[in-house]
Amino acid sequence: MINKELKSYLMLWSTQALSALGSGMTSYALVLWLYLRNGSALGTALLSVCSYAPYVVMSIFAGALSDRWNKKRCMLICDLIAAFCTIVVFILLKTESLAAWHLYGLNALNGLMNTIQQPASEVAATLLIPKGYYQKTSGLRSFSQSLNQILTPILATALFSFAGMDAVIAFDLITFVIAFLTLLLFIRIPECEGDKRPAEKLLVSAKRGLVWLGQNPLISNLILFLACINLVASVYNAALPAMLLSKPKGGETVLGAVNTCVGLATLAGSVLVTFLPAPRNRVKVICLALLFSMSSENFLLAFGKTPFLWSVGAILGWLSIPVMNANMDVIFRNTIPVDMQGRVYACRNTLQFFTIPIGFLLGGLLVDKVFEPLMVDRPADSLLVFLFGETKGSGAAMLFFLIGIVGVLVCLIFSFILRKYRWSENNHS
Repeated sequence: MINKELKSYLMLWSTQALSALGSGMTSYALVLWLYLRNGSALGTALLSVCSYAPYVVMSIFAGALSDRWNKKRCMLICDLIAAFCTIVVFILLKTESLAAWHLYGLNALNGLMNTIQQPASEVAATLLIPKGYYQKTSGLRSFSQSLNQILTPILATALFSFAGMDAVIAFDLITFVIAFLTLLLFIRIPECEGDKRPAEKLLVSAKRGLVWLGQNPLISNLILFLACINLVASVYNAALPAMLLSKPKGGETVLGAVNTCVGLATLAGSVLVTFLPAPRNRVKVICLALLFSMSSENFLLAFGKTPFLWSVGAILGWLSIPVMNANMDVIFRNTIPVDMQGRVYACRNTLQFFTIPIGFLLGGLLVDKVFEPLMVDRPADSLLVFLFGETKGSGAAMLFFLIGIVGVLVCLIFSFILRKYRWSENNHS
């Protein structure tokens, strides 16, 4: 029964997840390519800054457009442009012309396409999923994301080592074709009210999403909570390659191993959440899941000196994230009206994700300009050297310690703010 009810969604989910694997492999290989050439945490962090900047700036307007436009057509066009960007990278590589600024520009274009596609995809999922399966399908999305997290460094490294960047890009384009043709030929996305209503002015339509958020304090507080967490997480993402590629016991293989552990942890969490019963209070589960994550991984990365401890930290930090995501997803999909979801999700994207490019930029600057120079000047017998090491990468380790403290404080503050809210399927308050 579940297969019949979810047939269209399962086809969409599986092929889009395969395409995401191909895109992730290309992105992973290009991050390594850039860092190994310039050795700068800021340089690689700017890749993500360029991806997220248009996503943040344009999301409110993109959501208004996605509520107005045909969801399927919107997704297909955005996928085509993303594939075009990959082909441009391939041509630049073959002509030995690829430079960092090319990647920044292409990432910005990809980010703009994600800005338009993401709210349309969210609404399409809501239209394809029966209401009783929201938690299970959220677990499936986390499952595919975590599986990709495991496979991306393994497959990208293997293909890159044995067949070069050409093979990585070829795999990316093959998975794109599969996902594109499946969506084009085999999936029908139902219309919603927004597809039939007369077009509003763009600013008026975007404003409605913001007004709705202002009238729903639970959703707006959860978005603000995640915005603060995303700031900490993006500093983490900017610092992680700089530390693991620079530490004496680190390197490309270790970075891949830690990323694989992240994938294994989220995979386990995804399977777990798929079978868990609905909790009595989803808001409390969200707060506890994030507190566990923030209070474990960052400190093990900061003080750990071996790949084993870094890997344990990755597992502890990411195990509870699918649980948080699933409960957040259920609250959002049940609370936001379907014909408003594109605008509200887009407003969420701007408000929740605007801290990500800030965090990447801040993380890169702090590693390159503050903490690494600070640790270089420390005497060998100082406490900081004892705690974080004395080689390149010790500054990034010190930064992990600080963001661990900030992350725990953020979770405690928002747990206090959100304590009055109790959300379950039978009790919304």
